[in-house]
Amino acid sequence: MKKIILPAIIIGFISCNSNNALAQEKVEDNRELIEIFKSDQADRTNHIDWSIVQKNDSLREARVYELLDSNKVITSADYNNAAIVFQHGEDSVAYGMAVKLMRKSIELDSTRSKWLLAAAIDRDLLSRNKPQIYGTQYRKPKGQPWVLSEIDTTKITDAERIEYGVETLAQQREKIKNLNRKKLTELYEEGKSIDEIIQIVKQGDIKNSLYDLRENWLNNFGYQLTREGKIKDALKIFGLNTELHPNAYNTFDSYGECLLKLGYKENAIKAYQKSLELNPENKNAEKVLSELK
Repeated sequence: MKKIILPAIIIGFISCNSNNALAQEKVEDNRELIEIFKSDQADRTNHIDWSIVQKNDSLREARVYELLDSNKVITSADYNNAAIVFQHGEDSVAYGMAVKLMRKSIELDSTRSKWLLAAAIDRDLLSRNKPQIYGTQYRKPKGQPWVLSEIDTTKITDAERIEYGVETLAQQREKIKNLNRKKLTELYEEGKSIDEIIQIVKQGDIKNSLYDLRENWLNNFGYQLTREGKIKDALKIFGLNTELHPNAYNTFDSYGECLLKLGYKENAIKAYQKSLELNPENKNAEKVLSELK
């Protein structure tokens, strides 16, 4: 019996050490690429000076090439962050690199979103005077409404679009309509109060509104007001969003967040509970509720 037990113990010991070694050898995401990604995004928020952005894009692109040459782009996140830099390039060479890098990112992590790959493929095709196939690229000719860039609708099915996180063709047509609708922020910039804006929305035809009432746009408006310190006004917009989109979990999540900022704990709990009811996978609502209770 001893001869049987001893090897078993040794094998278990080796296996354990092997697992520890593998854990220690786990490669971390490249910190510099994370910062490059952050700077890329920061350049594209609020008031954008494209002359500065283009210069910074060129510098970022050159640095990513150096990191690639030095074999410092290793993880799925690394390839994703690198792809975003080339996605913001200005020619088919850059877009081709974005496609290549995103394919590698997804190869390393099959759970990663494929939307960026679809967008890179579309940009690459358009840059070579070919029609896009997914439908991720829109443009606004000077003085003209938004349009969907040329698309070949025969190459990709709607099922494939959904797999890649892209809107269906019908949703893309609806998106064009929304892009060309007025934004509530325009009324705000004209000097209308939030109460007046909400009244204009509710008095109009919600389904065929002159204004863009999409969930994400209203949410963005609410957060804009939050950044400006107008929390009570933000609460009204977040509340409007829950009324217009009662089945969207994120509207209640944002509403709950704003309620908490104002100290309305009980109502915040109800909002987060509703959000979690609509989406049991909403970890943020789950975390906040556990802390509040």
